[in-house]
Amino acid sequence: MREFSLRDAPDVSVSVRRSSRARRISLRVSSLDGRVTLTLPHGTPERVGRAFAEEKARWLVGALAKLEPVRPVKLGSTLPVAGTDRVVVAGAGRRARLTGTALEAPPGREGPAIEALLRHMARDSLAEATARHAAALGETPGRLTLRDTRSRWGSCSSDGNLMFSWRLILAPPRVLDYVAAHEVAHLRHMDHSRAFWSTVEDLFPDHKPQRRWLKERGGALHRYRFRAAD
Repeated sequence: MREFSLRDAPDVSVSVRRSSRARRISLRVSSLDGRVTLTLPHGTPERVGRAFAEEKARWLVGALAKLEPVRPVKLGSTLPVAGTDRVVVAGAGRRARLTGTALEAPPGREGPAIEALLRHMARDSLAEATARHAAALGETPGRLTLRDTRSRWGSCSSDGNLMFSWRLILAPPRVLDYVAAHEVAHLRHMDHSRAFWSTVEDLFPDHKPQRRWLKERGGALHRYRFRAAD
Protein backbone atom coordinates (compact mmCIF):
# COMPACT_ATOMS: atom_id res chain seq x y z
CA MET A 1 0.00 0.00 0.00
CA ARG A 2 1.12 3.53 -0.74
CA GLU A 3 1.11 5.95 2.17
CA PHE A 4 1.17 9.71 2.59
CA SER A 5 0.96 12.20 5.46
CA LEU A 6 -1.65 14.93 5.66
CA ARG A 7 -0.49 18.47 5.00
CA ASP A 8 -2.50 19.91 7.93
CA ALA A 9 -1.86 16.92 10.21
CA PRO A 10 1.62 15.54 9.40
CA ASP A 11 1.43 12.98 12.24
CA VAL A 12 -1.47 11.23 10.49
CA SER A 13 -0.33 8.61 7.96
CA VAL A 14 -2.90 7.52 5.35
CA SER A 15 -2.66 4.23 3.45
CA VAL A 16 -4.06 4.16 -0.08
CA ARG A 17 -5.81 1.10 -1.47
CA ARG A 18 -7.83 0.52 -4.62
CA SER A 19 -10.91 -1.64 -4.77
CA SER A 20 -12.88 -2.92 -7.73
CA ARG A 21 -15.96 -3.02 -5.50
CA ALA A 22 -15.71 0.58 -4.29
CA ARG A 23 -18.19 2.98 -5.86
CA ARG A 24 -16.95 6.08 -4.09
CA ILE A 25 -13.96 7.40 -2.17
CA SER A 26 -13.98 6.45 1.51
CA LEU A 27 -11.84 6.96 4.61
CA ARG A 28 -11.70 4.48 7.47
CA VAL A 29 -10.02 4.64 10.87
CA SER A 30 -9.43 1.18 12.33
CA SER A 31 -10.60 0.91 15.92
CA LEU A 32 -8.09 -1.91 16.39
CA ASP A 33 -4.82 -0.22 15.55
CA GLY A 34 -5.66 3.33 14.47
CA ARG A 35 -4.66 2.78 10.85
CA VAL A 36 -6.19 5.25 8.42
CA THR A 37 -7.13 3.80 5.01
CA LEU A 38 -8.20 5.75 1.95
CA THR A 39 -10.08 3.51 -0.48
CA LEU A 40 -10.29 4.58 -4.11
CA PRO A 41 -12.43 3.09 -6.88
CA HIS A 42 -10.42 1.98 -9.89
CA GLY A 43 -9.93 4.87 -12.25
CA THR A 44 -10.03 7.57 -9.57
CA PRO A 45 -6.81 9.62 -9.63
CA GLU A 46 -4.83 9.43 -6.40
CA ARG A 47 -4.61 13.24 -6.28
CA VAL A 48 -8.42 13.34 -6.01
CA GLY A 49 -8.29 10.93 -3.10
CA ARG A 50 -5.56 12.92 -1.37
CA ALA A 51 -7.61 16.09 -1.71
CA PHE A 52 -10.57 14.26 -0.16
CA ALA A 53 -8.41 13.13 2.78
CA GLU A 54 -7.07 16.65 3.30
CA GLU A 55 -10.64 17.95 3.54
CA LYS A 56 -11.31 15.38 6.26
CA ALA A 57 -8.13 16.13 8.25
CA ARG A 58 -9.95 17.63 11.24
CA TRP A 59 -12.35 14.67 11.38
CA LEU A 60 -9.45 12.20 11.19
CA VAL A 61 -7.56 13.90 14.02
CA GLY A 62 -10.70 13.81 16.16
CA ALA A 63 -11.43 10.16 15.38
CA LEU A 64 -7.85 9.15 16.23
CA ALA A 65 -7.98 11.11 19.49
CA LYS A 66 -10.99 9.07 20.63
CA LEU A 67 -9.14 5.77 20.30
CA GLU A 68 -7.74 4.06 23.36
CA PRO A 69 -4.04 4.97 23.53
CA VAL A 70 -1.35 2.57 22.37
CA ARG A 71 0.23 0.73 25.29
CA PRO A 72 3.90 -0.22 24.86
CA VAL A 73 4.80 -3.32 26.88
CA LYS A 74 7.70 -2.38 29.15
CA LEU A 75 8.83 -2.59 32.77
CA GLY A 76 6.09 -1.34 35.07
CA SER A 77 3.27 -1.68 32.56
CA THR A 78 0.22 -3.87 33.13
CA LEU A 79 -0.86 -6.53 30.66
CA PRO A 80 -3.79 -8.95 30.78
CA VAL A 81 -2.89 -12.63 30.47
CA ALA A 82 -5.87 -14.97 30.22
CA GLY A 83 -7.98 -12.04 31.40
CA THR A 84 -5.92 -11.37 34.55
CA ASP A 85 -3.79 -8.23 34.80
CA ARG A 86 -0.07 -8.85 35.27
CA VAL A 87 2.63 -6.31 36.08
CA VAL A 88 5.78 -6.48 33.95
CA VAL A 89 8.87 -6.72 36.19
CA ALA A 90 12.57 -7.33 35.56
CA GLY A 91 13.58 -10.97 35.50
CA ALA A 92 16.75 -13.00 35.09
CA GLY A 93 17.48 -14.96 31.94
CA ARG A 94 16.57 -14.37 28.30
CA ARG A 95 12.96 -15.55 28.44
CA ALA A 96 9.80 -14.14 29.99
CA ARG A 97 7.80 -16.14 32.50
CA LEU A 98 4.71 -15.90 34.68
CA THR A 99 5.30 -15.68 38.42
CA GLY A 100 2.21 -15.23 40.54
CA THR A 101 0.68 -11.90 39.54
CA ALA A 102 3.75 -10.70 37.62
CA LEU A 103 5.33 -11.15 34.21
CA GLU A 104 9.09 -11.41 34.53
CA ALA A 105 11.03 -10.33 31.45
CA PRO A 106 14.64 -9.45 30.56
CA PRO A 107 15.15 -5.67 30.80
CA GLY A 108 15.49 -4.08 27.38
CA ARG A 109 13.70 -7.00 25.70
CA GLU A 110 10.46 -7.00 27.63
CA GLY A 111 8.13 -6.74 24.64
CA PRO A 112 9.62 -9.39 22.33
CA ALA A 113 10.25 -11.82 25.21
CA ILE A 114 6.70 -11.49 26.52
CA GLU A 115 5.25 -11.82 23.02
CA ALA A 116 7.16 -15.09 22.56
CA LEU A 117 5.78 -16.39 25.86
CA LEU A 118 2.22 -15.36 24.96
CA ARG A 119 2.41 -17.00 21.55
CA HIS A 120 3.53 -20.24 23.18
CA MET A 121 0.70 -20.05 25.73
CA ALA A 122 -1.83 -19.23 23.01
CA ARG A 123 -0.79 -22.20 20.91
CA ASP A 124 -1.11 -24.60 23.86
CA SER A 125 -4.52 -23.22 24.89
CA LEU A 126 -5.95 -23.12 21.36
CA ALA A 127 -4.62 -26.57 20.47
CA GLU A 128 -6.30 -28.02 23.55
CA ALA A 129 -9.58 -26.19 22.92
CA THR A 130 -9.81 -27.05 19.23
CA ALA A 131 -8.98 -30.70 19.87
CA ARG A 132 -11.66 -30.87 22.57
CA HIS A 133 -14.37 -29.24 20.44
CA ALA A 134 -13.41 -31.21 17.32
CA ALA A 135 -13.67 -34.47 19.27
CA ALA A 136 -17.12 -33.47 20.53
CA LEU A 137 -18.15 -32.77 16.95
CA GLY A 138 -16.53 -35.86 15.49
CA GLU A 139 -14.40 -33.79 13.11
CA THR A 140 -10.66 -33.72 12.48
CA PRO A 141 -9.10 -30.27 12.14
CA GLY A 142 -6.13 -29.57 9.91
CA ARG A 143 -3.12 -27.43 10.65
CA LEU A 144 -3.32 -24.78 13.39
CA THR A 145 -1.52 -21.49 12.83
CA LEU A 146 -1.26 -18.29 14.85
CA ARG A 147 -1.10 -14.77 13.44
CA ASP A 148 -1.45 -11.21 14.67
CA THR A 149 -4.61 -10.57 12.64
CA ARG A 150 -6.44 -7.25 12.86
CA SER A 151 -9.75 -8.02 11.16
CA ARG A 152 -10.70 -11.39 12.63
CA TRP A 153 -10.02 -13.55 15.67
CA GLY A 154 -9.99 -16.82 13.78
CA SER A 155 -10.74 -18.52 10.50
CA CYS A 156 -11.25 -21.97 9.02
CA SER A 157 -10.15 -22.79 5.49
CA SER A 158 -12.02 -25.10 3.13
CA ASP A 159 -9.47 -27.85 3.81
CA GLY A 160 -9.95 -27.63 7.58
CA ASN A 161 -6.92 -25.57 8.56
CA LEU A 162 -7.55 -23.26 11.50
CA MET A 163 -6.02 -19.84 12.08
CA PHE A 164 -6.27 -17.79 15.28
CA SER A 165 -5.03 -14.49 16.60
CA TRP A 166 -2.46 -15.19 19.30
CA ARG A 167 -3.79 -12.13 21.16
CA LEU A 168 -6.73 -14.27 22.29
CA ILE A 169 -4.47 -15.37 25.15
CA LEU A 170 -4.93 -11.85 26.56
CA ALA A 171 -8.70 -12.36 26.81
CA PRO A 172 -10.53 -14.35 29.50
CA PRO A 173 -10.23 -18.13 28.94
CA ARG A 174 -13.89 -18.56 28.04
CA VAL A 175 -13.55 -16.00 25.26
CA LEU A 176 -10.65 -17.95 23.76
CA ASP A 177 -12.62 -21.18 24.18
CA TYR A 178 -15.62 -19.69 22.36
CA VAL A 179 -13.52 -18.59 19.37
CA ALA A 180 -12.06 -22.10 19.17
CA ALA A 181 -15.57 -23.60 19.21
CA HIS A 182 -16.73 -21.10 16.58
CA GLU A 183 -13.96 -22.05 14.14
CA VAL A 184 -14.32 -25.78 14.81
CA ALA A 185 -18.02 -25.46 13.95
CA HIS A 186 -16.92 -24.28 10.51
CA LEU A 187 -15.41 -27.73 9.93
CA ARG A 188 -19.02 -28.85 9.46
CA HIS A 189 -20.64 -25.66 8.13
CA MET A 190 -18.56 -23.24 6.04
CA ASP A 191 -21.05 -20.43 6.50
CA HIS A 192 -22.99 -18.61 9.22
CA SER A 193 -26.30 -20.32 8.63
CA ARG A 194 -28.78 -21.40 11.28
CA ALA A 195 -27.23 -24.85 11.16
CA PHE A 196 -23.82 -23.35 11.90
CA TRP A 197 -25.05 -21.39 14.91
CA SER A 198 -26.90 -24.47 16.14
CA THR A 199 -23.59 -26.34 16.06
CA VAL A 200 -21.88 -23.50 17.96
CA GLU A 201 -24.68 -23.68 20.52
CA ASP A 202 -24.10 -27.40 20.96
CA LEU A 203 -20.36 -26.91 21.44
CA PHE A 204 -20.52 -23.75 23.53
CA PRO A 205 -24.02 -23.00 24.88
CA ASP A 206 -23.00 -19.80 26.66
CA HIS A 207 -21.44 -18.12 23.64
CA LYS A 208 -23.39 -14.84 23.48
CA PRO A 209 -21.58 -13.16 26.44
CA GLN A 210 -18.25 -14.10 24.87
CA ARG A 211 -19.25 -12.63 21.50
CA ARG A 212 -20.35 -9.47 23.29
CA TRP A 213 -17.02 -9.26 25.16
CA LEU A 214 -15.09 -9.44 21.89
CA LYS A 215 -17.29 -6.79 20.29
CA GLU A 216 -17.04 -4.38 23.21
CA ARG A 217 -13.54 -5.05 24.55
CA GLY A 218 -11.64 -7.10 22.00
CA GLY A 219 -10.33 -4.05 20.16
CA ALA A 220 -8.34 -2.99 23.22
CA LEU A 221 -6.20 -6.14 22.94
CA HIS A 222 -4.68 -4.73 19.75
CA ARG A 223 -3.49 -1.58 21.49
CA TYR A 224 -0.65 -3.41 23.25
CA ARG A 225 2.64 -2.97 21.43
CA PHE A 226 5.41 -5.54 21.89
CA ARG A 227 7.89 -4.14 19.38
CA ALA A 228 8.96 -0.62 18.50
CA ALA A 229 7.94 -1.11 14.86
CA ASP A 230 4.39 -2.29 15.70
